[in-house]
Amino acid sequence: MCDIPEAANPDDDRHADVEAVTRFREDHGLTHIVDVHTHFMPKRVMDKVWAYFDSAGPLTGTVWPIQYRHDEDVRLDRLRSYGVHAFTSMIYPHKPDMAAWLNQWAVEFAARNPDCLHTSTFYPETSAPGYVAEALAAGTRVFKSHIQVGDYDPGDPLLDAVWGQIQDAGVPVVIHCGSGPAPGRFTGPDRIESLMARFPRLPLIIAHMGMPEYSAFLDLADRYESVLLDTTMAFTDFIGEMAPADPADSQRLRNLGDRILFGSDFPNIPYPYVHALDAVARLGLGDEWVRGVCHGNATRVFGL
Repeated sequence: MCDIPEAANPDDDRHADVEAVTRFREDHGLTHIVDVHTHFMPKRVMDKVWAYFDSAGPLTGTVWPIQYRHDEDVRLDRLRSYGVHAFTSMIYPHKPDMAAWLNQWAVEFAARNPDCLHTSTFYPETSAPGYVAEALAAGTRVFKSHIQVGDYDPGDPLLDAVWGQIQDAGVPVVIHCGSGPAPGRFTGPDRIESLMARFPRLPLIIAHMGMPEYSAFLDLADRYESVLLDTTMAFTDFIGEMAPADPADSQRLRNLGDRILFGSDFPNIPYPYVHALDAVARLGLGDEWVRGVCHGNATRVFGL
């Protein structure tokens, strides 16, 4: 495996980085950006996530340098300097008895950072309905479910009451359920299709456009109006080499334009932030479509 480069000094590239995003916004008529897929976590959890990517993570033998491996306050400042006026703190457990603790951390993080959409999570365990109810009562705006890392079946009976509460509340769930960049035992569109058949009003945001099963997840969005997708890492050069999108889906992306939301995976991306934005724009679907994806759609979904 290749050596992982040291994190850059955040001041070294800040000006050019911010200038590039500002130029993107100006070019496409965007005053602000809403990023529905950003990661803020307790430090010891984030450190473990970074160690995972440093060891090649889901891409065995492939270097995945963390572009924004900075302290939390630096990362917050960088996002805001891009004109991002709402973002998330995507948290997710990989074992039982972890989700409630993460949720409590997220309550405090959102209180300190009101531009963060209060984020919560869950895991298939007997306590899940209770702490999900508490999260909803506390005003959570979005949930995160990571099927691959959590290694759980979204159809697990222990989650039935959780999905029911979330469907009734209408709070979106950003769900990593596609089989990329690495498959899990329970990833793929079939299990999500079964879940939606049981909870047809469930507001799911399919992370990463469902890569690499893009077309199958677009099919799901065609059938269920409550299904949305986020652009996280999709269409970028980094992912395009491993999980390219089908050009034949271009018209479908246009037709579903009001249900596609911009996500970046900041800070855990191996390229500059602006590349995630450029990857959306170079689909060639027009400035109005880009403005909806990067701001308008999320503004509507989250009532910003």
